[in-house]
Amino acid sequence: MKLPVRVTAPAAALLLAGLTATACAPQTSDGKAATDEKSGTLRVWLFQEVSNKPKEKVVEEAVAAFEQRNKGAKVEVEYIPVETRAQRVKAAFNDPESAPDLIEYGNTDTAGYVKDGGLADISAEFAAWDQAEDTDPTARQAVTVGGKVYGAPFFVGIRALYYRTDVFRELGLTAPKTQAELVETAKKIRKARPELYGIAVGGAYTYGAMPFVWAAGGELATARGDSYKAAVNSPEALKGITTYTSLFGDDNCPAAKCAQMGGNATVTAFASGKAGMAIGGDFSHAAVEAGTVKGKYAVVPLPGTTPGSIAPAFAGGNNIGVLKSTSRRTLAVDLLKSLTGKQTQGRLFDAMGFLPTYTDTRAAAAQRQPFVKPFTDTLAAGTKFVPASPGWGQIDASLVLPTMFQEIVSGRKDAKAAADDAAKKMDAAFAPAG
Repeated sequence: MKLPVRVTAPAAALLLAGLTATACAPQTSDGKAATDEKSGTLRVWLFQEVSNKPKEKVVEEAVAAFEQRNKGAKVEVEYIPVETRAQRVKAAFNDPESAPDLIEYGNTDTAGYVKDGGLADISAEFAAWDQAEDTDPTARQAVTVGGKVYGAPFFVGIRALYYRTDVFRELGLTAPKTQAELVETAKKIRKARPELYGIAVGGAYTYGAMPFVWAAGGELATARGDSYKAAVNSPEALKGITTYTSLFGDDNCPAAKCAQMGGNATVTAFASGKAGMAIGGDFSHAAVEAGTVKGKYAVVPLPGTTPGSIAPAFAGGNNIGVLKSTSRRTLAVDLLKSLTGKQTQGRLFDAMGFLPTYTDTRAAAAQRQPFVKPFTDTLAAGTKFVPASPGWGQIDASLVLPTMFQEIVSGRKDAKAAADDAAKKMDAAFAPAG
């Protein structure tokens, strides 16, 4: 009888962590397993989405195909919160005996995880995989460090502007064409419909805020040889920060409620009918469709500072990697192919709206579903990425940028002081990483 995928609870993870070393393969001095077992249980950590059931169904299908090919193997999947991934993954790297075999990770984490020695170099297997030939170059770059490949791209994440067509129609509004119009439109909605946020924004929503910085000509950091120098306190960056933080207040999204919100919370607010607009990803589509606003919303690219321009979006997305400590490397790589292959990515697009990382699969997906156009238009307009430094992982985990935004919207510091403090913390993280 075929074994089902089991979604383990945190308690089960703790139980596994407590198993003795006799249950695991011996480790080499560099954390790499000394054996490559061809049967047994593979553990996988994937991210918990706002609406997770569709993702679970697609993953179950991919795992079923893997188990069919490998009769002696079974898979346990645990869905972990994105917000606590840094602590969970660091603990796994430090304790290989309790670590999973594969993890989903954000493309901003790649350099840091490689520096930490947690991910396996699968360059040879990736190069020999026929499907990998069609991987988008940007997605391929997201799993590459120092010319070596440390995973396979899972999906491309691009954000755009969701808005309520019923509310806009009722108030005689049109989709904003500049960021100044966006701020004005948000405040008009809040004034006319005080039970709504004009646009749901979050003080902890770093990648919703960054397009405002980039559209104003600012940068997170600039390259300095092999390292980086923080630039969030430059005049251009401060202009974008000021535009974004102007959306926190009683006239749009009260700081007391919105300062702590992250990306998932802003999408949830929109999907549940509590906001006129929100910045959401292609990966937010399923959650919005499952919400009360189904059939009452549209999506356009987030505007830039001039009419007709598109704000540079963060070139987001997730990867799946094999941990160096796995004692079942061959099986783990085969499971990785099931989870990130073209068939699975096509199904994830249909189920969740995740943009495929394969150019041919993405083109076919765009023909099936017109909702993808604002995201592909944003992708085509040019995207930005975080500094390719292991230090970024520390900056992200330490909540340097969310702290900056929260200090501003709470009134504890003005924009310049908060950005100067953030820049000092970023430079301290970049220094040892360089």
